[in-house]
Amino acid sequence: MLKTRLITSLVLFLTIGAAFVYFPPLYWGLLVLTITSIGVWEWAGMSKFNRTGSAIYTGLVFLLGFILFSYKPQVMELVILWGILAAAIFWLFIVPFLLTFIPRIDNRFILAILGLITIIPFGLAMVALREINPLLLLTFAMTVWIADSAAYFAGKRYGKHKLAPSISPGKTWEGVLGAWIAITVFALLITYQTQQSYWFVLVFWGVMVLSIMGDLFESLIKRQAGVKDSSNLLPGHGGVLDRIDGLTSSLPLVMFLITLPIYFNLYLYIKTVVFHA
Repeated sequence: MLKTRLITSLVLFLTIGAAFVYFPPLYWGLLVLTITSIGVWEWAGMSKFNRTGSAIYTGLVFLLGFILFSYKPQVMELVILWGILAAAIFWLFIVPFLLTFIPRIDNRFILAILGLITIIPFGLAMVALREINPLLLLTFAMTVWIADSAAYFAGKRYGKHKLAPSISPGKTWEGVLGAWIAITVFALLITYQTQQSYWFVLVFWGVMVLSIMGDLFESLIKRQAGVKDSSNLLPGHGGVLDRIDGLTSSLPLVMFLITLPIYFNLYLYIKTVVFHA
């Protein structure tokens, strides 16, 4: 199992890495759209949609995404701006509430909405962060992967105290500690190399916490669907959602921090218009 997992990871690293380096923006966007659409298909399966419903749900996402990439850049920028804001509200307020108080979500319409707000902003963030600076996307994607791997191995070796037994029995506080240690070392290296303030480490800790939240939220959906993995597309790993769950929650919030001045200026503009109308 571990050997299969490592081989799949290597293949994914080489293929996605090559696309990350060599693909022009349009082709990168189409690749991200494809990954996003597969994630949407898997979400539909976990939500118990029938084949027709899954096809319509996924097809609409792919079609709208394709139109978006083919249309004016200004429209794409607006979609990213509002999509990232919606994701920030979702992950900072709604998901913690769901994980704490809502053990089961049976309404398929609600599940469909949750799937869109979970997966689509991930795709938008993947495109936007690469456009801003490819190293920025790579750094925070690596942060999630390092945290996930460290938590997996630390939990396997030392795990005793369950993190959220009713949602994901396999996750432990020892795994979280392992992830925290690994991310702290990684963050210190990055801040040293880039000559950033060591307060910047807090951002990496925040990304780690959000990645765990994304993992737990997908686990909640899988648990109520009665499945171990979102699909069997990736040998040793499960499905696409099983690989990007930590990214769905963390990358949109990284993008939100970057665009925070824009939201603040927008707030000031709206406040000025309302009070001077």
